[in-house]
Amino acid sequence: MRFRIGEREFSGSSALEIVDALQRDMMAGQKQCVSLRQFLLWSLTQLSDRIPLRELDVSDKLSNETLALNYLYLRDEYGAGELLDVPNRAGWVQTL
Repeated sequence: MRFRIGEREFSGSSALEIVDALQRDMMAGQKQCVSLRQFLLWSLTQLSDRIPLRELDVSDKLSNETLALNYLYLRDEYGAGELLDVPNRAGWVQTL
């Protein structure tokens, strides 16, 4: 799976790995550790001019992997990044 924002590209075997890499990159230099849900809310707030906050449910009912994948899909859909390869449930890679 690969995700691109501008000239930077992030890859991983799961959406969660990519979002973790994005979090490290975007929050570099900040001393505090935040949870996945806190990072997603912070990131979407930064993108509030492009992505409506109501679009992402960060409830505890969703797995971290589902949240991460939804976040990447939202960024792709609203032009705040580009999702390049997405593995489907059968294991093969779909190029978008």
